[in-house]
Amino acid sequence: MAETQIISETPINTYQLKKELEKIKKRDGELNFRANRTEEHISQIATLKNADELFDKLMKLNIPRLKEQHIHKIIDINPTTLNELKSLLQGYTITINNDSMKKIVDAVNEFLEKK
Repeated sequence: MAETQIISETPINTYQLKKELEKIKKRDGELNFRANRTEEHISQIATLKNADELFDKLMKLNIPRLKEQHIHKIIDINPTTLNELKSLLQGYTITINNDSMKKIVDAVNEFLEKK
């Protein structure tokens, strides 16, 4: 059996994963067992229509130390309060001031209201 080699790692959110699974399904006709299970799970949790807009909005905030992987996790979880955002970011070695966190929460809430 050939050894799998990782060429690159790029963080994505569940909405992008959903799009990728749709491409694979269209290309191959059907998904394997794991991909089917993943698709079932994502269809239950992925409720945003256009997560790319929220990603762009959060990137434009230009918050220091906030990386792409953090933004993808924020999009996955959609924290609507400062406490939810603090809990989410505790899993990373990142410090963001309260003003920046307030901007993030406001952007997420504004986007969810538009939805």
